[in-house]
Amino acid sequence: MKKLSGFLSFALVAWLAGTGTAYAADDAVIPPPKFQYCTVCHGIQMGGNFLNAAPRLSGMDKRYVERQLNAFKNGWRGVHPDDNGGHEMRPMAAILSDKEISEVAKYVSAVDSAAPAVSVVGDAQRGKTLYASCSACHGAAAEGNMLVGGPALTDLNDWYQLTQLKNYKAGVRGNDPDDTYGKQMQSATALLTDEQAMQDVVHYIATLDSK
Repeated sequence: MKKLSGFLSFALVAWLAGTGTAYAADDAVIPPPKFQYCTVCHGIQMGGNFLNAAPRLSGMDKRYVERQLNAFKNGWRGVHPDDNGGHEMRPMAAILSDKEISEVAKYVSAVDSAAPAVSVVGDAQRGKTLYASCSACHGAAAEGNMLVGGPALTDLNDWYQLTQLKNYKAGVRGNDPDDTYGKQMQSATALLTDEQAMQDVVHYIATLDSK
């Protein structure tokens, strides 16, 4: 573990040096000490890794990242036997204090990485129709609306969105009584009657630009 941590620290320092950015000028972009554990699966720039089932997180709203880390830490998420990616996240979130969760979330929200590639094929026109009911929480351009707890979707990998829609639909995610937003998402997926419908709405989201 010491060898791995040393390597990750070296990689992180190398990346920071290579960006040419004055990170000391803004605390929001100074990597917190335990950020190195996140990079193993999500990448140094939080670009995500399909092979690790780790989504792109860069630029996500700090409040949403905090909420999900707390969900993993408190057992609201990642406990279902079929939640493979969630099983990986639970022990990672468990080692973070409340202060560290806030620091990691702040940093992740400030990092930028390449836009996710499109990998899910679907009918964008049908997806647009289906997305109409999603826009109340996630915004007309999927830009998010954290006033109602809805994160931006355009910066998330489409394969991850598809996986999570399946998880909500199957009851893998959103079952805990304390997971208010998860329960809302379970109800929302009732409108997506099959996997094709999920692919269509995810493909439509990939055509949007919330910037």
